Amino acid sequence: MDTTANENIRYDCFRGCTITKAEGTGETRCTYRQGCCKLEVYDWLKGVGQEQFNHLFEVRFKNTRKGIYVNGSGQSIKTGDLVIVEAQTGHDLGIVTLEGPIVARQMKAKGIDPETTTFRRIYRKAKSYDIEKWQDAIAREEETMIRARVLAADLGLEMKIGDVEFQGDGTKAIFYYIADGRVDFRQLIKDFAEEFRIRVEMKQIGARQEAGLIGGLGICGRELCCANYITNFQSITTTAARTQDLSLNPQKLAGQCGKLKCCLNYEVAAYMDAQSRIPKVVEPLEFEDGLAYLVKTDILRETMYFSYEKGSLADIYPLPAEEVREIMQMNRHGRRPESLRKEELSAGPEFVTAVGDDSISRFDEAKKKKHRNKGRRNGNRRGQGSGKQES
Repeated sequence: MDTTANENIRYDCFRGCTITKAEGTGETRCTYRQGCCKLEVYDWLKGVGQEQFNHLFEVRFKNTRKGIYVNGSGQSIKTGDLVIVEAQTGHDLGIVTLEGPIVARQMKAKGIDPETTTFRRIYRKAKSYDIEKWQDAIAREEETMIRARVLAADLGLEMKIGDVEFQGDGTKAIFYYIADGRVDFRQLIKDFAEEFRIRVEMKQIGARQEAGLIGGLGICGRELCCANYITNFQSITTTAARTQDLSLNPQKLAGQCGKLKCCLNYEVAAYMDAQSRIPKVVEPLEFEDGLAYLVKTDILRETMYFSYEKGSLADIYPLPAEEVREIMQMNRHGRRPESLRKEELSAGPEFVTAVGDDSISRFDEAKKKKHRNKGRRNGNRRGQGSGKQES
């Protein structure tokens, strides 16, 4: 986008666009900013032609709200265009984010059947006055949300207004709220309509969805998964943490939403697959030189560590899970292997320690030691040398 030094630039990351306003003309222009979108979809089929769904486009609005619309305008529409689309009441303004064959894959992923679904229409491309009206409506959102929270608190309702999204024509607003139980907000809707002079739609969301709307960075340093790509939130329990042998520390397992982290489910299948090949050791293994007790299990490496002393971590010996299964089978038939001490002695699972890395002086140069007695030793040597010469 071509901009001059006299223009004011503003980035709207909730809708994924850049707003510029020229000081001379005062015209407001909006440009699609792809990298700023939440739940952005990369078009890896860009440039590939397809005639079947060339009239369908993905249009996104605020935060994670998207929809598939049919082009009924007769105009040539492409990715990045601001368009006026059909709404339940009035019209809305959105940004075209996908076109071409990737739209068909998006519909398949979301379970949309193009043969039976009635798509809403794209009326036309947005004009300057449409963008001005849209920006005026957006400017009211934060003030409206704060006032809406006050009205809900005055009625004593157990709910939280998480976000407000105005429609493109400014005649309707969606109020996203969070509540643990059922809320009777009939009087609240009347108060909203009287206070803000708009049509009101209440939409309940969960704590994870609220975190996705707000966005942010997780403890891993990356963008929150709920704000990046997750659309369907699965149930997460502490069983996932137990399966991965994680410490059941609520502070470490909880995300920014206060619920269990979504990433706890990512590797559960791998751990369950590995655990299916690890035998369950209830009793110690019997060897000719004594009993070996299970100390620890490395699930992903499928290695089990045993010690002759119960509860001791001093001398532990690693055994592959398959070999442990064979030894258990031998013990059932009254046979005992010779010894476990012939196995390679191990200090346990390998890990890298970071102790000492946080020392504040670790980058300082090592100071050379000063020899205080150096001069005295040199004097003695000189004296000894002179004595030899005199004799």
